[in-house]
Amino acid sequence: MRRLIALLERAAAHGCRLVVFPELTLTTFFPRYFLPSPEMAEKYFEREMPNADTQPLFDRARELGVAFVLGYAELTPDQRRFNTVCAVDVDGTIVGSYRKIHLPGHAEDRKMEHQHLEKYYFEVGDVGFPVVTLAGLKVGLATCNDRRWAETYRVLALQGADLVAIGYNTPVSGVPGMNPEPHRMMEEHLLSVRAGAYQNALWVLAAAKSGVEDGQRLIGGSCIVTPGGDVVSRATGDGDELVIGAYDPGVAEPFRAEMFNFSRHRRPEHYQLIVERTGVGEPVVAAIAGGHDD
Repeated sequence: MRRLIALLERAAAHGCRLVVFPELTLTTFFPRYFLPSPEMAEKYFEREMPNADTQPLFDRARELGVAFVLGYAELTPDQRRFNTVCAVDVDGTIVGSYRKIHLPGHAEDRKMEHQHLEKYYFEVGDVGFPVVTLAGLKVGLATCNDRRWAETYRVLALQGADLVAIGYNTPVSGVPGMNPEPHRMMEEHLLSVRAGAYQNALWVLAAAKSGVEDGQRLIGGSCIVTPGGDVVSRATGDGDELVIGAYDPGVAEPFRAEMFNFSRHRRPEHYQLIVERTGVGEPVVAAIAGGHDD
């Protein structure tokens, strides 16, 4: 908490009004380990937010007038478990929460030192993709693997989001069973956030853990991306770092007025497969009727 508060104070000193912290900020990324039962991991879960441990962060944010987005593991009163984000406005109050929808990995023990067991420890989020108001901006909430899915950004953009805040933890090793080149995971990360920003005329703030955590190297790569898909600011190292960008609403306007003017160009009547199918099915065959006068 001292490190988070120090970053928050540095952000305020630079005039920042919104800070995004990583996914599962408060703990190690425990889904890399298989425990005999999910209940054995409950020490990593927060039963309320804020609580005695996190209240100082909320208090300092209120004093500084800085909004923030914080990722953590949530245990509800009825014993449900979610990979959660809370959105805290400049007055220190929670104005909205998000529970991760695109849970990657698997639910079974694959007998590997480092695994990806989010499907084992968490339920799929049940609150959709929300847009909340933070520091006067409409902020869409998402987490980690959500940034790789086109639907995430489009659903948030259709709700009028100005920007998307995404905390994540991505290991260098990538998907279990894959052995990517060292640069590959960073390239995929930047491709995902740049494409989501550009195709939806959104700013994207992506914040990650970095360095080595419990023997697993994380890619880092925290960045700020414009609606044009340009990375305007990016982390340069593996330590605690403040990545700063100046939000300009005018950058999105040309894209929203022309290329990605949704109300003018979208054709949802032709997108039904997106909501009807979860996997690949048979092609939809369409016939075009026509003829000649003779």
